[in-house]
Amino acid sequence: MTPADLVIRDAEAADLPVVRALLVETWHATYDGIYGWQRVAEITNAWHSLDNLGAQLGRENGAFLVALVGSEIVATASARTERDRAALLTRLYVLPAWQGTGIGRTLLQVTLACFPQAPVARLEVESQNEPAIAFYERMGFFLQRQARFDGRDDTPNTLLMAKRLFAD
Repeated sequence: MTPADLVIRDAEAADLPVVRALLVETWHATYDGIYGWQRVAEITNAWHSLDNLGAQLGRENGAFLVALVGSEIVATASARTERDRAALLTRLYVLPAWQGTGIGRTLLQVTLACFPQAPVARLEVESQNEPAIAFYERMGFFLQRQARFDGRDDTPNTLLMAKRLFAD
């Protein structure tokens, strides 16, 4: 059951250190068993640096949201519009202690609602991240194809998933 005091809002610059810590914790909990602690640390240091997160704030064609329970940031999501008007979900992470409470579902719904003209939503998910794959399938996403993130053997082997939205 989603917490009654859940608030979802745009991320702000002051949130970035907490968002980074959330991403690091969640990535280690999710991917250490797949890639090992050291590789996960390398990826999170590169992808989730304060500079990279800061560059995502206020994008005209995107959304960068945080979910709070009380005053604690417990989840984050981001997405952007693609050339074909699709909404590309680039991030959806909920702190491990809050997973299974409905926050991820609610945050996904709010994030996709930021793209009312999108005919479809897309995302990439690590092929060994079975809990996330099951979550996205429950949310109506289906497998489109499998791909290697950037051609390297030590980066995520991703599944490309999509969901039809109700835009024209």
